[in-house]
Amino acid sequence: MTEHTARLERLEQELPDQGQTWRLRPVLEALQALRGVQCTVAVTTVAALGDLTRFENPRQRMRSLGFTPAEDSAGARRRQGGLTTAGNPQARRALLAGAWASRSPANVSRHLPRRLAKVPQPIQNIHGKAPVRLGTRYRHLSARGKNAHQVVVAIARALRAFLGAMAQEVPLTP
Repeated sequence: MTEHTARLERLEQELPDQGQTWRLRPVLEALQALRGVQCTVAVTTVAALGDLTRFENPRQRMRSLGFTPAEDSAGARRRQGGLTTAGNPQARRALLAGAWASRSPANVSRHLPRRLAKVPQPIQNIHGKAPVRLGTRYRHLSARGKNAHQVVVAIARALRAFLGAMAQEVPLTP
């Protein structure tokens, strides 16, 4: 256990250095402007899904992660089940980890202003909307009596939409 913990810490320290030469580095910096999306979550999501702007509509975005409900329909009967989990499991796990940060009220950490200073103004505008909307949605769904895991999946879906909007605003270098 100690050996695996040490290896994980070493890999987390090397991760930012490895991303410096990556073509999608500006996207990584933009995604880290959101609360709950640290370097590990951003790198995992972008590495697993590639260019986040390649999807034409939100349904395709959610399908790529397996965040769509399973359906068993016949005739007039329509039954929806749990998540299909047909998408990328690493990206889904990373987004779910980022979504858990929306449980608490939106406070600004000491690291977030430094990350925000590196990104353009349109991304800072999206950052301003995201914690308020995600936190409000979390509290609303929790107040309705939804299971905590269902609420976090709903927040992860909304977080994925914010990540896609941020990726649209980042100019990529060829």
